[in-house]
Amino acid sequence: MQKKGLFSTINVISVAIPLVVAILLGIRTKLDLGSWTQNLPFVNAIINSATAILLILGLVLIKGRNINAHKSVMSLAFGLGGLFLVFYVIYHISNQSTPFGGQGFIRYFYYFNLITHIGASLIVLPFVLRAYYFGWNRMDTEHRKVVKIAYPIWLYVSITGVLAYLMISPYYSF
Repeated sequence: MQKKGLFSTINVISVAIPLVVAILLGIRTKLDLGSWTQNLPFVNAIINSATAILLILGLVLIKGRNINAHKSVMSLAFGLGGLFLVFYVIYHISNQSTPFGGQGFIRYFYYFNLITHIGASLIVLPFVLRAYYFGWNRMDTEHRKVVKIAYPIWLYVSITGVLAYLMISPYYSF
């Protein structure tokens, strides 16, 4: 596939995924997929934690010029991102939203964290897809340029996802 065509595909994916997720989240009647889905926020917090660790490890590996290990670690982080998305959708199409019950400053902090987490997750997708493509194909100059944007945002999304889970988990009513 030509680079131009690939980037068009990346752009379409980067718009389509959030739109499909928004549509699925807007469905009021939830599917009954079983009680196992109630565990998915915890699983996703583990996935986000692992992703953050892998991102940091990936940075350490590339600073040490261990390209093959870096490639493997980043591929695993990329795969975990896809798994997170699948579990996120399954949870939200089968469970009602949980309102945050905290009051005062902690409430403002929670919503700031959540809103910036969601916003950053929407922004980072095309950068991660490009970074992965450039890195996998050893287009090192392009990879470095896009990673300067993708890496800190992806790390922020991973960490704030865990924080959002930790803050809302006491309010789950399972």
